Amino acid sequence: MHEDGNSDGRRVASGMSGGGMDQPEFLDLERELTVLFRRARAKQGEMARQVHPDLESAAYGLLVRLDESGRMRATELAAYIGVGKATMSRQLRALEDLGLVAREPDPADGRAWLVHLTEEGRGRVAKVREARRARYVAQLSHWDRGEVAELARLLNQLNRGMEK
Repeated sequence: MHEDGNSDGRRVASGMSGGGMDQPEFLDLERELTVLFRRARAKQGEMARQVHPDLESAAYGLLVRLDESGRMRATELAAYIGVGKATMSRQLRALEDLGLVAREPDPADGRAWLVHLTEEGRGRVAKVREARRARYVAQLSHWDRGEVAELARLLNQLNRGMEK
């Protein structure tokens, strides 16, 4: 028996020693998240082109956020996406030029603008999101619905933890 109480010679992980580097579950997590993020980036580009052939991949997330949240200030969008004001302004101008978003003065602050999806933008985003959900249903049809709900819950927990 080894001094850590483990008879097979493996080190017993306690807490977060070594920053988790010696814990195989964190290596597995890192590997799987890397694959997931790589695939998500590729799919985001496909979904952006389905919304509009000239839409930049990164702008798809803006459209989804506006679809879920309604009218928002550009500064709120920039903070949510994690980009600067100049980058956000450039992306919003491109989306306006494509007819997918519009801006209007913020009634609470005449110096600020609210951004929202146009009817065209809302319809295009809805169509792509519905197709994506249909793919999830098909890909996970062999899963128990409780497992799907648990995966969604855990991903939400992970996302909330990453906001800190």
